Parts: sequence; structure tokens; C-alpha cells
Amino acid sequence: MTAAFMDLVDVTIVNIAVPSIERDLSTSFGAIQWITAGYALAFAAGLITGGRLGDIYGRKRLFLVGITGFTVASALCGFAVNPDMLVASRLLQGAMAAMMVPQVLAIIHATFPAHERGKVFGMFGAIIGLGAVSGPLLGALLTQWNLFGLEWRPIFLINLPVGMAGVLLGRKFITESKAPKALRLDLVGVVLATAGLLMLIYPLTRGRELGWPLWGHLCMAGSLVVFGAFVAYERYKTRKDGSSLVELSLFKVKSFVAGIAVQLTFGVAVGIFFLVWTLYMQIGLGWTPLRAGLTGLPFSVAVSVAAGLSVEVLVPRFGRKVLQAGALTMILGLLLYIGETARYGTQIHSWQMILPLTVMGIGMGLIVAPLTDAVLSEVPREHSGSASGLINTTQQMGNALGLGLVSVVFFGVVDDRVGAGAPGAMGAAYTDGFQNALWWVVGVLTLIFAVMFALPSKARSTEG
Repeated sequence: MTAAFMDLVDVTIVNIAVPSIERDLSTSFGAIQWITAGYALAFAAGLITGGRLGDIYGRKRLFLVGITGFTVASALCGFAVNPDMLVASRLLQGAMAAMMVPQVLAIIHATFPAHERGKVFGMFGAIIGLGAVSGPLLGALLTQWNLFGLEWRPIFLINLPVGMAGVLLGRKFITESKAPKALRLDLVGVVLATAGLLMLIYPLTRGRELGWPLWGHLCMAGSLVVFGAFVAYERYKTRKDGSSLVELSLFKVKSFVAGIAVQLTFGVAVGIFFLVWTLYMQIGLGWTPLRAGLTGLPFSVAVSVAAGLSVEVLVPRFGRKVLQAGALTMILGLLLYIGETARYGTQIHSWQMILPLTVMGIGMGLIVAPLTDAVLSEVPREHSGSASGLINTTQQMGNALGLGLVSVVFFGVVDDRVGAGAPGAMGAAYTDGFQNALWWVVGVLTLIFAVMFALPSKARSTEG
């Protein structure tokens, strides 16, 4: 849980501090892009490999390597003397997170019996909710306080005590587990999977800044060919010695395939919403990072409460319907938010956002906690590392797709309105862009609701 929280906070905490980093290091916008995108790229590209390494060499061992490396990389980020060192440290941090994060779900899956896993995933869902919103709030506080004159650096240095605690607790309490039969690392699979992910995610991450060049579109189209080659090679590798990077038999498990599809589309919705929401409040409405962070607290609390309630009380009784109710509740919250922004425009206050954010948070909590359990419920334990890596990778791919869509669904509207508008049109343009992006998220969640019909009606862990 410590590791999961640290990773989630680290993903969100940096965005708030970007202006401070830009000023302090006198860095270019391109380098700033790499500080945020570099982490995501290294993380997404290494997740499948990190999950499989845990299956082969031991999940506890890989977890400890990952969390130690993540803590060291955080120190290097905090003490970076120039933009190049910060970018390189962020890449290392993302790579170490890819070693650490898949082991979290795999260790839960391998350690707890089916009837106990629901409660643990409820805690995991609450941590996700807490991390998603406390990251920006923590980033705002640490940057605004300027502790010891360090400006933005404490956002990375705060990982040091947390990481060291994670290492000590992990060494003492985590039980080692690995795949029961000896596996070897599939290096060709690693190269193909990493290349395919980079070819898809890099152009999406940098597309808008670079003006959506032709090579970016060709790269994304080429990633499909690479993924095709990857699947063909994995089939060959399975027949040859049974040591493929991805266990293709997982895709015969209906609940796993359906869950992966939901993870992907949910990642798109989350990727769009959180970035657009931050831009809308801080640039469109001109709010301080601290005010924006505090405005998100009702959402965070609602996610945490609903996550615990869904796993402990609701899912055992209603199964899949709880996740579908979560999607519909999120849609209701989004519609309320669209109504509020249309009614109040740029004069909207934080308190007027409490109701839509709370409703959205309840909906998200009903989804995030039980979803992971539903995806992993019928996965054999020996492949839990590979499955966890795939779940995390799919979510990251969804996030990247969502971030790529932000250029179209948000900035497309903003650029049109600002270009055609009068002085002071920035706030109105960002409000219009925010509303348009929310309609897209409503569409994605409607799709998620439909895909959820393919999930098992009751999770195996709730059937005893």
C-alpha cells in the first residue's frame, strides 16, 4: 500500500510544481514536457517486464529492488542541478516504479485467499482515491511553503522517508512468492513489447507540442504491426519452452479480457478528466494550486469511502451491478458539473463544485476497488505477476490515450475560442473546453457501462 500510494502521488504531484521548476532551472518547455512524460513512458514501457520478473525471481525481491531504486531516483530528482539531470532521474524513477508497482497486486493475489482479497482490494481502492487527489494538494503545499528555501525539491524528497519505511516494512512482513515452475526472461518479447508501447505512447504524449507530425501517426500505426509480431512471437515462445513474457492463456479467461477492456477505457476517462480539471481551475479560473488542491478534497474523501463500502458491503450482495452503478453515478456527477459550469461560468466557487465532485467520487470508488479483484479473480496464482503487469500497462495506455485526446477535446475548443474572442476570453474559453471534455468523458463512461456486462456477474471471491 505504501508503494502504491507513493507511485500515485508522484504521478500527480509534479504537475502542480511545474511553474516553479521552470523558473528555478530556467528550463525550456520541451524539457518540462519530458519531466512529466519521461516518467510515464519509462513506467508504461517497463510494467509487463517488471511483472514477469517478479514471477521469475520472486515478487518480494523485485518489490524491494523497485522501491529502493524509486527512493534513490527520488533523491536524485530532489538534488538535480540542471534540467538534464532531472529528466534522467525521472526516467530512472519511472523504470523503478515499473519494477515495484506490478508486485503490489501480485503479492496481494498470491498472499491472500479469495475470501479475504476483497477487503484488501477495498483498501487498495481507497489508497488510489487518496493518492489521486492528495498528490496535487501535497504538491501545492510543499511548493507554496518553500521549505528551507528548497522551492519545488521537497515534492521529490518527501519520498525518502516513505520509501525507507516501505523497504523496512517490506523486508519484515512480505512473504516471498514466485511462479511454481522455473521460467526464463523472454528478451525478444521484452524488446517487442517495449518498442510497441513506446511507438504508441510517445507520439500521443508529445503530439500536440510538436504539431501532430506525420511521423507520429506513422509511429502509432506501426505500433499495431509490432504488437502483432509480439503476439505471434509469444505464441511461438509458449510452444517452445513455456517462458513467454505474457501468458497468452490469460486471454482465454473471459473476466480477465473484459476487465482489461474496462481498465483501458476507464484509463481514457481518468486521463482526460484529471488533466483538464487541473488546467481549468488553475489557468481558466486563475485559482492558486492550493485552492485547486483543496477543492478536490470532497472527491478524494468520496472515492475512499465508496471504495471501502463497495468491497465490504455491496459487491458481495450485488456483484457486477455495483461497478455498473459506479459508471452511472460518475455520469450523473459529470452532468451536474457540466450544469454548474454552464450556470456560473467563470464566477463559479469551490463550494459549488462540492456536489458534482462528491457524486463523481462515489462513482469512481464503486469502480476502482472491485474492478481489480474482478479482473484477477480467475487468474492462476503463478501468472499473477504477468497479469498485474498487463492490468497496469493497460491502465497507463488508457491514460496516455486520454492525454492525447485532451489536445482534441479540450485544446481544440480553447484555441478556437481564444483565437476568436475578445480580451479576457481565456476564462470563458477554458470553461467551454472543460464542458466539451466532460461530455467526452460521459461518452467514454457510457461505453464502460456497456463493456461491464462482460464481467462475471459475481466475483469468485464473493462466492466462497
